Amino acid sequence: MRLSPAPPRLSRSPALLVLALPLAAALAFSDETLDKVPKSEGYCSRILRAQGTRREGYTEFSLRVEGDPDFYKPGTSYRVTLSAAPPSYFRGFTLIALKENREGDKEEDHAGTFQIIDEEETQFMSNCPVAVTESTPRRRTRIQVFWVAPPAGTGCVILKASIVQKRIIYFQDEGSLTKKLCEQDSTFDGVTDKPILDCCACGTAKYRLTFYGNWSEKTHPKDYPRRANHWSAIIGGSHSKNYVLWEYGGYASEGVKQVAELGSPVKMEEEIRQQSDEVLTVIKAKAQWPAWQPLNVRAAPSAEFSVDRTRHLMSFLTMMGPSPDWNVGLSAEDLCTKECGWVQKVVQDLIPWDAGTDSGVTYESPNKPTIPQEKIRPLTSLDHPQSPFYDPEGGSITQVARVVIERIARKGEQCNIVPDNVDDIVADLAPEEKDEDGSTCTMSEWITWSPCSISCGMGMRSRERYVKQFPEDGSVCTLPTEETEKCTVNEECSPSSCLMTEWGEWDECSATCGMGMKKRHRMVKMSPADGSMCKAETSQAEKCMMPECHTIPCLLSPWSEWSDCSVTCGKGMRTRQRMLKSLAELGDCNEELEQVEKCMLPECPIDCELTEWSQWSECNKSCGKGHIIRTRMIQMEPQFGGAPCPETVQRKKCRIRKCLRNPSLQKLRWREARESRRSEQLREESEGEQFPGCRMRPWTAWSECTKLCGGGIQERYMTVKKRFKSSQFTSCKDKKEIRACNVHPC
Repeated sequence: MRLSPAPPRLSRSPALLVLALPLAAALAFSDETLDKVPKSEGYCSRILRAQGTRREGYTEFSLRVEGDPDFYKPGTSYRVTLSAAPPSYFRGFTLIALKENREGDKEEDHAGTFQIIDEEETQFMSNCPVAVTESTPRRRTRIQVFWVAPPAGTGCVILKASIVQKRIIYFQDEGSLTKKLCEQDSTFDGVTDKPILDCCACGTAKYRLTFYGNWSEKTHPKDYPRRANHWSAIIGGSHSKNYVLWEYGGYASEGVKQVAELGSPVKMEEEIRQQSDEVLTVIKAKAQWPAWQPLNVRAAPSAEFSVDRTRHLMSFLTMMGPSPDWNVGLSAEDLCTKECGWVQKVVQDLIPWDAGTDSGVTYESPNKPTIPQEKIRPLTSLDHPQSPFYDPEGGSITQVARVVIERIARKGEQCNIVPDNVDDIVADLAPEEKDEDGSTCTMSEWITWSPCSISCGMGMRSRERYVKQFPEDGSVCTLPTEETEKCTVNEECSPSSCLMTEWGEWDECSATCGMGMKKRHRMVKMSPADGSMCKAETSQAEKCMMPECHTIPCLLSPWSEWSDCSVTCGKGMRTRQRMLKSLAELGDCNEELEQVEKCMLPECPIDCELTEWSQWSECNKSCGKGHIIRTRMIQMEPQFGGAPCPETVQRKKCRIRKCLRNPSLQKLRWREARESRRSEQLREESEGEQFPGCRMRPWTAWSECTKLCGGGIQERYMTVKKRFKSSQFTSCKDKKEIRACNVHPC
């Protein structure tokens, strides 16, 4: 499937977007009507003026812009979907873009550009190159195109749709086929386009999410990673509008980053569960290795979840691997309807987005952290010439996955008496039920068929439904809630047939230059039922041609296996190498010989960390018995099983002089004690200076400690002031003292 850009013909400005009837069909069905319309410069205006049978208020057809925005961002690409609810269908359509309140009979009235997603479904109209119409008239229930919004500065856009069904033209100016978008103010860049409304639905609803990965070498051949392609485990949740798992224009959390870069959902699940009040269900589904296999070989991963009035949004993501930080998913998909009911079904095609944490441009780019971190954004075809999605014409990226969200049950009393919408009526009520007993026994839609019971030949599959509303007279519902049917996998199966796996990738060529051979292998998945030997070949070989030997710039050995992670827990790195095999005289080799990538092991235990003890406080009493305390603070709480925190407060007793009952007598005692201490100090200093045969100066102050922690020393000195004649030389000399300091550990 290839995206085709619109013909380069118009300036882009605010537009009226119209899905009109296909031109040929419209002319065939209403030539008389068209002949009465004055002709202008081209057919585009005649399409707009064409009128057929008008039906007001019908809702079996709908027009939707991806994300249901109220505003458009200039220059942004939007996916536009026209759909019919089964059993309704349409045969034709036309899509054009006009400025608001313009007639469309002049070129400057048109704006924006369209891009074809599927050339087998849609094409540009030959007589009106600004319009898109069907490639072949046939029954269809859904079409999609991309519309690139016009530049800034020109106002609102109205999306309108017309379709052709059973030779009747439906054209509607208002209702489900009309959407209005106005230009978003630049001050709101990075903010969600449409505010999420409060939900008025009652009870709960249960949904099944099914993820179909369509990313393969066939759909995305450029640089497709053959060996390690996969989708990581799906992680998400149903949540309230107060919690955002991820969104365009926002920054990736640590959990989103680990999914985006490593494919690890562990941290993301931890973040979701920490928001327990805002989350109803955690959504999880297994990883897919390889990224694509036929559904008869491997069923698409799915998960069930519930929503209620306060937690009616659903978000999920999964990594596209290998890649720098590319993912797909939905953000805040609202499953509550304006009519106070629950959405029946959501089908959304997905394109990859960039988490803004790694700056690689190819699937297997070396790790290159984005500093500073950037906002989450969709990938485009013009990001980088080396990108696997690069398109010099700027076309949209081909979708890489599809997600289907189906409602499978509703519990509790539902407050919307009228069904959610026509889609729900058609989906929930099978045709044969509508005529039985006045539809008094209301059944749900059939849940998707189970996989076939066998993988080769004829088997059985089943599906279920449940009673939505029992008859008012209390009678029992007799309608079946389960049905089965035959199914065939590989019609050419026979008792002597054997089921094989898909062919593996081709081995590397046996020669590094010139002619060589390469092989590929497959395995027997299921032996013949009759016990015979499997005759299908399990290996194939073919010639391969490498560059001429005399022109080889360099020859390299295959990459070695990745080394063990550099750590035993937490984030680390691992490496792999290859060797240069060519001789030096054959030329210079600039290929990298070593690659490094991140690896993630379970988080390391983190012990509690505390500050040092503070100084002891003053005694809390001025006399008698009291206490002093010291404290320390918690710098790091223990995590992942680390050592718990010890005490952070210590207290011990202190005792000051006895308290006296007579205050004046107490003051007298204090004064006497102070004078006594002073006289004792003077006496010690006087005696300290006297030594046999000499008089000494007082001790100097202690020097600075030689270390801040771990044990240092301080020094002080006493020098001779006067030596008496009778003194011996050895008894009268300078003195030095040393003491330990800062003995606490570093």
